[in-house]
Amino acid sequence: MFIRICLIVAIVAGLATAGISFIKVKEKIDVVKSQRDQEKGEKETAQKNLASTKKDLAKTEKELKDTKDELASAQQERDKAVADAATQIKRAGQLKDELDKTVGERDKAQADLAAWAALGIPVNQVKAVIDQTKELLLERAVLLDEKKVLMSANNRLDNELRRYRDKDYVVPLPSKLRGTVLVADPKWDFVILDVGDDQGVLEFGELLVNRNGKLVAKVIVRTVQKGRSIANVMPGWKLGDITEGDQVIPAHPAPAS
Repeated sequence: MFIRICLIVAIVAGLATAGISFIKVKEKIDVVKSQRDQEKGEKETAQKNLASTKKDLAKTEKELKDTKDELASAQQERDKAVADAATQIKRAGQLKDELDKTVGERDKAQADLAAWAALGIPVNQVKAVIDQTKELLLERAVLLDEKKVLMSANNRLDNELRRYRDKDYVVPLPSKLRGTVLVADPKWDFVILDVGDDQGVLEFGELLVNRNGKLVAKVIVRTVQKGRSIANVMPGWKLGDITEGDQVIPAHPAPAS
């Protein structure tokens, strides 16, 4: 009987020990499962992050390529503009030389006419001489107009070339330039002025807008026409609303020649 009791006790103790061991093993299994699930989640997150990084990298590479292509295109356009400007300046110089030569020939002809007058011209040649003189004077007027146009074109081209070569270049305007605002648009911040190409206005020239001696704004010229120009208000320089009748003067006057 005693042996049975001991055996039963031993069995019960064994079962208890086995239960305890099972509980510990189960806890370890649960811990291992939890760690596995956590590592699996971290792996999936890392894979997603990697995929996202690759996608961002591909997008960045494409944007970089597009930027390089745009930069190359802009460089080509700039080089072409500089070459065109240089050609135009050279042509303007040639035309000026031709004009000077023509003016010299005209002056010589006028001197010859004066010499003939001093020597005495026959009556039957007076009309021909007068007609020739009129033609020469007309030619001179035309040449002077052409010279004025050529000099204006040369100034524009020189101004454009300087701007291409020097990003900090400030466009000078005639020191005596004075103008008036004809139209003002406060919504789009642009004005139309009564001065233009004839008065020496150049694109990207800056003008100070004032009213009764008080600064109202600074504008930059965008379009130049004969006797007219269009300008935009420069950011940070609008101190008040521009109105028709406001006066403009150069912000950067050219040195007196």
